[in-house]
Amino acid sequence: MGLALASTTLAIGAPAARAQSPAAAGYPSKPIQLVVPFPAGGATDGVARLVAEKLRQRMGQTVVVDNKAGASGILGTDFVAKAPADGHTLVLSLSTSLLINQFLYKKLPYAPQKDLALVSLLANVPIVLLAHPSVPANNAAELAKYISANKGKLSYGSWGVGSAGHLSLAAMSQGFNADMTHVAYKGEAPMLQDLIGGQIQLAFASALQAKSFAESGKVKAIGVTGEGRMPALPNVPTLAEQGWKDDIFRITGWVAVAAPAATPKPIVDRLAAELRAISEMPDVRSRFVAIMGVEPVALNPEQFAAAYAKDLPVWQRAVKETGASLD
Repeated sequence: MGLALASTTLAIGAPAARAQSPAAAGYPSKPIQLVVPFPAGGATDGVARLVAEKLRQRMGQTVVVDNKAGASGILGTDFVAKAPADGHTLVLSLSTSLLINQFLYKKLPYAPQKDLALVSLLANVPIVLLAHPSVPANNAAELAKYISANKGKLSYGSWGVGSAGHLSLAAMSQGFNADMTHVAYKGEAPMLQDLIGGQIQLAFASALQAKSFAESGKVKAIGVTGEGRMPALPNVPTLAEQGWKDDIFRITGWVAVAAPAATPKPIVDRLAAELRAISEMPDVRSRFVAIMGVEPVALNPEQFAAAYAKDLPVWQRAVKETGASLD
């Protein structure tokens, strides 16, 4: 889940020579703009506002959350990629805009691996595989058997073409030779309504949405992505522990902070250290669970880069094999 060229510790593409920039002295010297490339009111926005308040307290400078929504996170992320590289303009976003979009769009206006510096991965964000109650399966093995026996008869939904939910279910369909039909929705809410209504049989969803509907019996929670169980759904096993070993089920989406590529490394490191300290606060940990159903992680730039490098080929392969494109 992170981006890194093996020999760099820094940010994606920023030369090491910049690390000694005097710009780090006296930082921050003015308000910090924390761009969220999605609308206000969502989970990512909620995380950003929590992080912004804690950064303000720790750094003694105003931190303003600026929602620049549009085009699957592209507009806001591009704004930061082209901003002055002084540590005063940051983006808090998802793996969609920081990693996956580079494979979905042929004409992306920024190159994540060249134009952005990875500051900190804040949290891994697994998704939950849900099934309509009519599907006679309660675990991954039973589901694999069922969809294989009903080739071409089932439909799955996603909150958009190229989303983690789409790519993961497409890989599942291919892996089990199920030939399922993909239905793309404009968001998670309409997708879940159709899943509850039985118009589609399967979908991946966010933890908190999955929790509420699964507990009410409106859907079945089959398993979660990633290597560990989710705090919000401790009784739902991972797909990996149920025997699904494809890498697409072992990785997760994530929420992270990045900066313009030429941001001096001392500034990147200062921000990463502050974010790590914030992630260890008990109230922050509980709020992350309440907002997204996950716990903060706060990987430093080097750890984030290694995670990014590990995830990148998995998402690249998934996009290529599904033929997903948003151009």
